[in-house]
Amino acid sequence: MSRVLILNPADDVAIALDDIAAGNTPDGLNTAARADIATGHKIARHAVEAGGLVRRYGQVIGRAKTAIAAGDHVHIHNLAMAEDGREAEVGADLRAPSLLSGATFSGIVRPDGRVGTRNYIGVLTSVNCSATVARRIADAFPGSILPKGVDGVVAFTHQGGCGGSSLSSDVTLLQRTLAGYAKHPNFHSILIVGLGCEANQIPAWLAAEGLQSGPRLHALTIQEAGGTARAIEAGIEIVRDLVAEAAQVQRQPVSASHLTVGLQCGGSDGWSGVTANPALGAAVDLLVAHGGSAMLSETPEIWGAEHLLLRRAASQNVADKLNARLAWWRDYADRHQMELNNNPSPGNLKGGLTTILEKSLGAVAKSGSTPLNDVIGYAEPLQAKGLSFMDSPGYDPCSATGQIASGANLIVFTTGRGSVFGAKPAPSIKVASNAKLANWMDEDMDIDASPVLTGTSLAEVGGVIFQKMLDVASGEPSKSEALGIGDNEFVPWQVGAYL
Repeated sequence: MSRVLILNPADDVAIALDDIAAGNTPDGLNTAARADIATGHKIARHAVEAGGLVRRYGQVIGRAKTAIAAGDHVHIHNLAMAEDGREAEVGADLRAPSLLSGATFSGIVRPDGRVGTRNYIGVLTSVNCSATVARRIADAFPGSILPKGVDGVVAFTHQGGCGGSSLSSDVTLLQRTLAGYAKHPNFHSILIVGLGCEANQIPAWLAAEGLQSGPRLHALTIQEAGGTARAIEAGIEIVRDLVAEAAQVQRQPVSASHLTVGLQCGGSDGWSGVTANPALGAAVDLLVAHGGSAMLSETPEIWGAEHLLLRRAASQNVADKLNARLAWWRDYADRHQMELNNNPSPGNLKGGLTTILEKSLGAVAKSGSTPLNDVIGYAEPLQAKGLSFMDSPGYDPCSATGQIASGANLIVFTTGRGSVFGAKPAPSIKVASNAKLANWMDEDMDIDASPVLTGTSLAEVGGVIFQKMLDVASGEPSKSEALGIGDNEFVPWQVGAYL
């Protein structure tokens, strides 16, 4: 007997727990399926007239394109975008978070008091022209030769830094992103490599971001060094000394309040909003209760569920800032002749998601129930404790890059179709929404959230995720780290044009 899951009594659809063959009546419904329906996909609980609203999670996920009969498969052929049902009373669901204490991890306390979860040496590039030199410097220090306690030497290369005005939006955004990495507590020290004539001049960038050269921040340019080979040699000498110093660092017990977690989801499916995302939300509530911080991002992927965040906004100012970013994205999409509903992706659709409304409702569940205390721009320094929203595209590497630049020292990434994401210097924990994925891609998945479907509570799975946060923050390798992933996922946001 096939089964379905009804998430809310007000829902017009149920979710197939098993594949349902046409003509079969699944346990939990009083009507037979009118078509084959794959697990994770939606089946109509009752008839919906053409133009009628369709609900899941008790929220509107779309409008019927045509009349939907009880037992119909509800998907892209008969469900369209809707603008209804997203009214928000600012702060209506605002609740003071619980206060807990006692959770700790073994962290790395930096001289300025900030706490890291890893101990890397970073080789940053001011411009794409210095990418090869930076990589050659980092490649001279493979993990096999590094002393214990040094997690790696990593080059962060990108496609920008020139091709436009020195004051262009892309250069200033890149400078802010690079500065966030240069200040990040997961780095013991930084070497910056430039060409010498680029728009993103290193001295001007450092001055603009309040950075100064010193024992833990070095810079060189290829032109001043005398060319490629000499620059590589000079960089290797600098990093060799930095590695020796980094090896002296020791971990020590610190409060979980020093954790800042970037929340990501990618390759979502019909179960992401039922298992992995709300379980991560339960973990976020625990983190915030212990004084920690979390960042939700991917602005185009909260569109359609923003009312749920506005109802938790700590103030009208916070709500206004979130609405301003959504308005910018609507204008941005119009200028580029795109639609915000161009999501879900093909993989999302195959997994059972239909509209951006449905996807966004699941994505917002990652943030739990805690107050939304602030909204910040891409790669801006995190200011508030608890939950904040950082504006970013929905492209996972770009979004995570901004979160790390804003101060995330850990990433938790949920997925239903599968992801192989990792991002140095912040370790990434991946949470699978379903058992099939957790077993099939077991070398990539850290946690299986599917027990939620068989009776385990979201709170219990959330507790497992929270404990994994503490363990990985203490130095336990995540699955992506064990595979050596994270050197190529540095993707600063590029908004403007090249000239």
